[in-house]
Amino acid sequence: MHLQNKVAIITGAASGIGKEIAVEFAREGAKVVIADLALDAATATAAEITASGGTAMAVAMNVTDEAQVDAGVAAVVAAYGTVDVLISNAGIQIISAIVELKYEDWKRLMAIHADGAFLTTRACMRAMIASGKGGSIIYMGSVHSHEASPLKAPYVTAKHGLIGLAKVVAKEGAKDNIRANVICPGFVRTPLVEKQIPEQAKSLGISEAEVIKNVMLKDTVDGEFTTVADVAETAIFLAGFPSNALTGQSITVSHGWHMQ
Repeated sequence: MHLQNKVAIITGAASGIGKEIAVEFAREGAKVVIADLALDAATATAAEITASGGTAMAVAMNVTDEAQVDAGVAAVVAAYGTVDVLISNAGIQIISAIVELKYEDWKRLMAIHADGAFLTTRACMRAMIASGKGGSIIYMGSVHSHEASPLKAPYVTAKHGLIGLAKVVAKEGAKDNIRANVICPGFVRTPLVEKQIPEQAKSLGISEAEVIKNVMLKDTVDGEFTTVADVAETAIFLAGFPSNALTGQSITVSHGWHMQ
């Protein structure tokens, strides 16, 4: 169990992919931190993990709030002594054609995905360097870190940017044994994706079934959604990898939608 007693902060972990990663990390022996905007939901998730025999704590964290991010990471260090893993997972989606996209929506999405990744990275890198033990930073990218789709300009822009950030962190962090990688899932049927199905159907003028078959899954090899378990297993592999041999990389988990 490569994650035994490792301290892992997972943002946006009260639901969806983040929650699955938290649950699986706890099963692997990690001490997991449910960092989420919704403190009640984060507390409930931490309680579920604890009730199942794991170790978890909840932290209120708006990833776009510098003071709250720094305070949250400081609280984790006070409780568990260090930070070994950051999973930068918090995110939203906004469906809109560029010509109709509100600037405030562009800024909101970019703030959560890009600013949030930066702020949590900076705070966790500082803790990792102080501990002298290094660590692993994993960004939740997307197939849209490599590909583009209509109606997703800010999301595609932000997800491409995460690969750039991971590469810089890999370069700067190497001397302190800090690795950085990006997981790039295809469509995972989370509440975030469920919300997109009717939105895209309306924007594209097609049925919801056609959105699933001809938009979301058309380029997969088997017409299947990526699962939260698929993503969690990839995160376990990356977090537990023992050396700098695997850093600055993006791992695509998409049923063959995007092949590198």
